[in-house]
Amino acid sequence: MTFRTLLTVTGPNQGEGDLKLAAGLCEEIGAHLSVLVLELAAPPSGGAYVAVVSPAWLEERQAEVKRLKDRTSTVSAFLSHSAVSGDLSEEYPDIGWADDVIGRRARYADLTILGPDLLRSPSLRDKVIQGVLFSSGKPILLVPEGSRPTLRPKRILVAWDARLESSRAVRESLDMLKSAEEVHLVMVDPIEDEFHHGAEPGADAAAYLARHGVKVTVERLPSANHSVADVLRQHSGDVAAELMVMGAYGHSRLRERIFGGVTKSVLEGQSIPVFMAR
Repeated sequence: MTFRTLLTVTGPNQGEGDLKLAAGLCEEIGAHLSVLVLELAAPPSGGAYVAVVSPAWLEERQAEVKRLKDRTSTVSAFLSHSAVSGDLSEEYPDIGWADDVIGRRARYADLTILGPDLLRSPSLRDKVIQGVLFSSGKPILLVPEGSRPTLRPKRILVAWDARLESSRAVRESLDMLKSAEEVHLVMVDPIEDEFHHGAEPGADAAAYLARHGVKVTVERLPSANHSVADVLRQHSGDVAAELMVMGAYGHSRLRERIFGGVTKSVLEGQSIPVFMAR
């Protein structure tokens, strides 16, 4: 997919780091930058009645609105001096509706960028990830601290598990895969049957990518009592990958929250940018 609009989300207590990162990616590929300034409304501490009569809660809401306006003004000034085209919107949703609000905004972008500042804010990070992946159908790019993001990577690792989510991640990242010098299609403990990877794990996916001109290498790795996420992280370093592409939330959010999963593990402690789709 060709990326023409990149979205980034920023909160009231963040600096310009994520904005500069997203603007740099837009400049790299000639894309438009869309910025959503988000303040999550604090819920009342004692129910609906308290929400109406509590002066403290009303003062807190007023302070939140002021922070949102101040942050919006700061971002507006940043965009006015930026070399890329941009637009700006602000939202003040209750926490329970934040996923839907973020998802609606992300539907009008090709890719949402989550920079280090946002990733350091667990509550806002989780809302953005879930809002984009579950309410927009669009992909996200996670950029951890210290990494060097690019939308023109030379070496890409594709975490392939033959699920629908992996297929969508490959489709959404196809332009990047086609222009890369090396694409490593990696499977960890692949199951060889008709309901999973087939008789030759990775063969069908590699053939599909090759027909698109992707320079792909199939690699089947044993977990050897390590987690799938750890194996992928280690191998991404071994092949000097600049980007990891993977499907997100192959299981339900509830199951991943309770039991853990590859998506959850990758979100914690990743060292290179990760492109996710669902």
